[in-house]
Amino acid sequence: MQGKAESIEFIADGSCNGMNCGDFLRRCGVSRRLITKLKRVPMGLTRNGELIRTIDIVHTGDVVTLKNVDESLLEPNELLSVPIAYEDENLIIFNKPSGMPVHPSIKHQGDTLGNCFSAMYPQLTFRPINRLDKDTSGLCAVAKNAHSANFYGGKIDKVYYAVTEGKPIPDRKFNGIEWTDTDSCYRINAPIGRAGESIIRREVRSDGQYAVTNYTIIKGTDEHSLVRVSLETGRTHQIRVHFSSVGHPLAGDDFYGGSLEHCKVQALHCGEMHFPSLKGGEMIKVSCPLRRDMADLVGL
Repeated sequence: MQGKAESIEFIADGSCNGMNCGDFLRRCGVSRRLITKLKRVPMGLTRNGELIRTIDIVHTGDVVTLKNVDESLLEPNELLSVPIAYEDENLIIFNKPSGMPVHPSIKHQGDTLGNCFSAMYPQLTFRPINRLDKDTSGLCAVAKNAHSANFYGGKIDKVYYAVTEGKPIPDRKFNGIEWTDTDSCYRINAPIGRAGESIIRREVRSDGQYAVTNYTIIKGTDEHSLVRVSLETGRTHQIRVHFSSVGHPLAGDDFYGGSLEHCKVQALHCGEMHFPSLKGGEMIKVSCPLRRDMADLVGL
């Protein structure tokens, strides 16, 4: 598909007067990699509509425009509709439903969050900042341009909610797993790696990658517990693997030992995001309600 151009503008204020363009852009948070790439794009970097070099000087009021040509636009599907939890000129955060993949795959063509985004913004490339499994619901952030994708990478803190089977309180029988309790906040520290030759399945194993999951129990019964989870690391299937490894798999997660009796898909939901405004200063918090099937499991 023919690539389409997108652009983002920066206006130099008095504090940037006399600064060279390269330093000005880096002060705005633009990566060196993107600046280098723009040098190869016709009219990729302009000042007040005219081509500019990174060594050229910007003055108060100058409008510096970055144009990036993208080659990987997804086919739009206008029949898809996904709730929006937050949106500004640089970022959109969807409340992704369970059952919807983020990216197209062999089994999913045209029914993904990417296809929905492309229908909303046919001129933009789909740049998800965080990725959720198909059956994991909740907040999924998508950058609207290359600059915001670079800025927000690693800057969005996420809070997940999960419903486990039973009440996941530390038990000494799980040898080799650091499972500590500090002010009612539990910490699972257990390395995660591939399970055997599987491409998809993960497991706790001594030669795996460092992985830490922190959680608190919000409401617990003998049958199910709602937990609030924050991650120190972001390993594939980390939450699902860690809770399964300590004998409390997520409800509905039969891939890792959970039961389908009360929930038909994994009870995992990205419910909160915290991140700085790209414009500076302000911290933004975005949240979305817990899935109904998860709330029902714990009587909420």
